[in-house]
Amino acid sequence: QVQLVESGGGLVQPGGSLRLSCAASGIIFSIGEMGWYRQAPGKQRELVAGITRGGGSNYADSVKGRFTISRDDAKNTVYLQMNSLNVEDTAVYYCKADVFLSISTMKPFWGQGTQVTVSS
Repeated sequence: QVQLVESGGGLVQPGGSLRLSCAASGIIFSIGEMGWYRQAPGKQRELVAGITRGGGSNYADSVKGRFTISRDDAKNTVYLQMNSLNVEDTAVYYCKADVFLSISTMKPFWGQGTQVTVSS
C-alpha cells in the first residue's frame, strides 16, 4: 500500500554529521505531518523532530540547534540533517508520515528504521 524507506544512517565520530532521508511510495493522495523518531536500547521511542505540510517544525530540546528537518513534497521525502552528533544520539531512527490515501482517509505509516551510531 504505502512504504516508507529510510536511508543515510551509519557510524560517525562525535562531532560529525549525517543526513537521513525517508521516501514514501505507493498510492498517496497527499502527506500531512512527517516526523523523525528514535529509540535507543532500553529506552522508549521519542520524537526527534516533526514538520507540517506548511513547513512548520518542532524539535526535541536535546537536538535543537543541531538537527534540521525538511521535506520535499514533490518527492514525498523527509530529511533530517544531523550536525554536532554526540554519543547520546546513538539510536535507531524511524520516520513517520501521516498519509492521506484519499481526501478523507488518513493513516500513519512508519519506516523500518535506520541505525545511527556515534562513537570514536
